Amino acid sequence: METGANSKRMTRLLQQYYGKSPFWSSLDTVIGSLLDVLGTPDRTALAAEASTQLLLDLLGWRGSVIRSSARLVRNGRSERLADLAKVAGADSYLCGTGGARYLRSEPFDAHGINVTLFRTPTTEGAWAGAREISALWALAMYGPDLVAGLLCGHSAAQPTTWFELRSAG
Repeated sequence: METGANSKRMTRLLQQYYGKSPFWSSLDTVIGSLLDVLGTPDRTALAAEASTQLLLDLLGWRGSVIRSSARLVRNGRSERLADLAKVAGADSYLCGTGGARYLRSEPFDAHGINVTLFRTPTTEGAWAGAREISALWALAMYGPDLVAGLLCGHSAAQPTTWFELRSAG
């Protein structure tokens, strides 16, 4: 299937799933911009960066993007991430459950960077079922302001240290 057809199909699917949600109007334009990028063939890295940047913009994040291609970083996922976290001046790296499956703490330890696992709370509200759904669902149902507040306020986050995760797994 060609990229234009994929983009149209994705638009229809997203409208079908989220079009009647309370905050669809705040997402519709952002999704349209992303689908324009996704319609460009052989641009996976561009699409990944664009989707991340659009989501962060929607949540009010005003940081800067640091690209590994513009920096001297080591090979290997954990090493590359640790090097980028060091360049960014981070003292902590927030890791999702997906990354926790492969991330090694040693490269971060060497830079004095703490690795913290973010686990979604098991409570009701915006986080209910979050492990099985996308960020798009939470944004469509609860809106960017509430989701950003939950993330920035850390009140709903339940971080676990890297070592607690490893010993539990």
